[in-house]
Amino acid sequence: MNPQSVPSVSVSDLTDELPADAVLLDVREDDEWAAGHAPQAVHIPMGEIAGRLGDLPQDGNLYVVCRAGGRSARATAYLNANGWTAVNVDGGMQSWAAAGRPLVGEITGLAPEII
Repeated sequence: MNPQSVPSVSVSDLTDELPADAVLLDVREDDEWAAGHAPQAVHIPMGEIAGRLGDLPQDGNLYVVCRAGGRSARATAYLNANGWTAVNVDGGMQSWAAAGRPLVGEITGLAPEII
């Protein structure tokens, strides 16, 4: 799948506060999530999306993010093909962190980072 073939948005074009009807969906693996993620994100690893569609709201927009944008582009295409309105976040969490957006981690004693 070519990441340019799905709807996308850059981190700089996302508002600091997502609209109330929007969800930031992080599709990275558990260790990546634990190391650092956006505070308001919902975590569903890419390999679990098909089995967890019921966990996603069908109203509003889904902004899909991974580390750099490749996995999230594939997840975005899948979600759009199955009735959701999903948008890929270009550059992923690497761009998120580079833009100075907030990060939280799940590992006690370690500063959040993108791995």
